[in-house]
Parts: sequence; structure tokens; C-alpha cells
Amino acid sequence: MPKVALYNMKGEQVGEIDLKDEVFGVEVNEGVLHDAVINHLANRRLGTHAAKTRAEVSGGGRKPFRQKGTGRARAGSTRSPLWRHGGIAFPPQPRSYKYTLPKKVKRLALKSALSSKVQKGNIIVLDNLAMAETKTKEFAGVLSSLKIDNKALVVTADVDNTVVKSARNIPGVTPTHASGLNAYDVLAHEKLIMTRDAVTKVEEVLA
Repeated sequence: MPKVALYNMKGEQVGEIDLKDEVFGVEVNEGVLHDAVINHLANRRLGTHAAKTRAEVSGGGRKPFRQKGTGRARAGSTRSPLWRHGGIAFPPQPRSYKYTLPKKVKRLALKSALSSKVQKGNIIVLDNLAMAETKTKEFAGVLSSLKIDNKALVVTADVDNTVVKSARNIPGVTPTHASGLNAYDVLAHEKLIMTRDAVTKVEEVLA
């Protein structure tokens, strides 16, 4: 059972916490992590790319010249893909790139991502993360106390608007909550900062 240090908001170690093997101690499956990242990036694509076919390009209603006797190749429209200013033969059209991964795959990917953070010592557990008011400077002080100078994902048990508003303007810091945690976000940040309650909630769902 993995055991990590427990810190307070001043960066002082106040104890240790045991993490469940079923969530934070699984063997990292790189293939599943790859699938989860590709799925996440595909679902983020807007798919708004578009170009016009010969039917959509303006003009070209009249036959440019007679069929025979000119010595040129026959043509029925100046908007053929073969002509300058013509349409595109097989143009990209708006589409959705979204697809769904099986639930078991998504769960295993998240477990693998969390376990990789534990193995590399890049997870920090806080006994509590309570902000009296929205203060970016105060939250930056918490990160400084924890010696965080890289990209960090901050996870609370539930949506905490005070924490979100305090952290969102700090470059490289992404606030989220336990229910919105995903493998891509965990891998995309160097450090993973979780509250004790967030750890408990994640373990309840994934264990």
C-alpha cells in the first residue's frame, strides 16, 4: 500500500496517508494511457474545417466554350476542380471526431496515471485546502510553500469556486474536482496536488 506525506497549506508535513493499491498502486499500462490521451484530444476537436465543392463555388453556370472544334479538352463548367478558382474534389466537411472509450478502459487509464504520479513522487496530498476569500496571491503563496514551480493540477473533493478563482490566473495551474478528474489532465501536469477528501472520493469511485 503506497504511503505518502500529508502536508498543510504552509508546506509543513503533518503526517502520512495510506493510498489504496487498487487505485494508486496499479501497474502502469502505457497502451491504455495512449488510448485515453488520443480519445481526449479527439473529443476536444471542433471539427469546423470546411472547403467548397464544385456545387458550392459561385459561378460556372455557363459552358465555357463549345464541345467540339476548339482543339481543347471538353469542359462543362469553369468551377471544375481542374480549373483555377474551381471547387475542391473531396473537401473537408464539418464533422465530429468524438468517440467513446469503454468505461473499464477509462478507469484503468486514470488508475495508471495516478499510479505513475505516486511512483515518480509527483503527488502532494494536503490535509485541507480552504480559502477564506478569492486571493490569487494567497494561493500562489500556498504553491510556493509546497515548492511548486511546474505545471500543477489541483484537485479538490467538490467544486470549490474560491479555489478555482484563486488558481485559474496562475500560469500552468489547473484547478479541478474529483468527479472531473481524467487521465489526460493528470499526465499533462508535472505535479498532482490533491486534498485528503479528494483522495478519499477518488478511491471510493475507482476502488
